[in-house]
Amino acid sequence: MSEKKFKDTFVVVNEKGLHTRPSTELVKCASLFKSQITLTYQDLSVNAKSLLGILMLAAARGAKVIIEAEGEDAREAIDSIIKLAQNKFNIRY
Repeated sequence: MSEKKFKDTFVVVNEKGLHTRPSTELVKCASLFKSQITLTYQDLSVNAKSLLGILMLAAARGAKVIIEAEGEDAREAIDSIIKLAQNKFNIRY
C-alpha cells in the first residue's frame, strides 16, 4: 500500500480564533484518521491530534493554517478538517 501525502489550507473564521472549544473539535476530527496530520501557522508546526499543540498555534480569526496529512486516509482527513473549519468547528456563540 502506497503512502499518500496531501497539503491544503484553511482560514480560521471563528470570531475568537482557534481557542479551546474549536481546537477540541479539530482534535476529535483529526483523531478519526490513521494519517499523520500536521498543522502549520507562521513558523510553528504541530500535530493536529494534540490539543496543546493546536492551542500553541494561537491562530486568530483570519489566520491561514496549512494542513499536511500523510497516510492511507490523508485526503479524507484534510477534506474533513477543511469542512469543519468552514463550519466554524461546529461552534455557535
